Amino acid sequence: MGGQSSSSAPIHDTPILGFKTRPRVQSAQEWGNATNFWVEYPSGLVDLTRTTHLPASSTEPDLKSGQLDLPVDGDRTVRLDPSKTAYVIVDMQNFFLHPDLRAHPTGLACVDPLLTSVPALRSKGITPLWVNWGLTDAELNTLPPSLIRGFARPERAGGFGGVMPGDWGRLLMRGEKNSELYGPLQKLYEEGEKEGKDKWVHKNRMSGIWGGQSALDLVLKEMGVTTLLVAGVNADQCVLGTLIDAYYLGYDVIVVSDATATTSPEGGYENVIYNAGGSYGFVTDSKRIVEAASKA
Repeated sequence: MGGQSSSSAPIHDTPILGFKTRPRVQSAQEWGNATNFWVEYPSGLVDLTRTTHLPASSTEPDLKSGQLDLPVDGDRTVRLDPSKTAYVIVDMQNFFLHPDLRAHPTGLACVDPLLTSVPALRSKGITPLWVNWGLTDAELNTLPPSLIRGFARPERAGGFGGVMPGDWGRLLMRGEKNSELYGPLQKLYEEGEKEGKDKWVHKNRMSGIWGGQSALDLVLKEMGVTTLLVAGVNADQCVLGTLIDAYYLGYDVIVVSDATATTSPEGGYENVIYNAGGSYGFVTDSKRIVEAASKA
């Protein structure tokens, strides 16, 4: 009647979004456009390097010197060009992690995965970008009320820019102790920065890449980066804001699951990981990163 399908499923239903593992393509497929594209193969390889358009033979290209094949969830492997890839690590700062300031056991559990995955990716030419809150006095006057209210507490004075007890300094302002990376991560960054490999990028919103011209987007454009490995805290807040804005801007997004955490109730972290693998991009972990780097 009226041209309706005899199928019981709605005509625009997209059941693939409900699959835990996305089915492999039956034949090689090219996604995107002439300059910004992926090529996916029946073997499970997804080539993110943007170096080889789908050939007439539809056969997989050989792994080229300098490229990195990284296993991800869903029985896939993504092929990376390290010169076009960055490791974006969000908000692993004292303010969010130090036990004297808050209890964040799952966030602290991300430290060891970062201590192994950062050097592994560095060794392959992938740049770690430490993306952190770091406000200026001028920026305090531009923050929206929703953001200010979210970081304020009725029982204490201040909020952004407020003076914290002890020697922690002003809350999430540049150069303050509470804004430094937590414990061994600060040392890890300083080692990489001294070698000219790591970069520190300030942010002033939940997302590290919001708006028309964020510091992170400028850095990525200058570097020629198209693919982001993303980790940090909190998964469903600043990490999600950063990865979804990057996704909207056309970057490839790969979440490092064991280097990502949140203080939210059950479901917050799981939702991010589910949608990162099913909609926004891919999911991997530090063990697969280290193993892939050791083989390349």
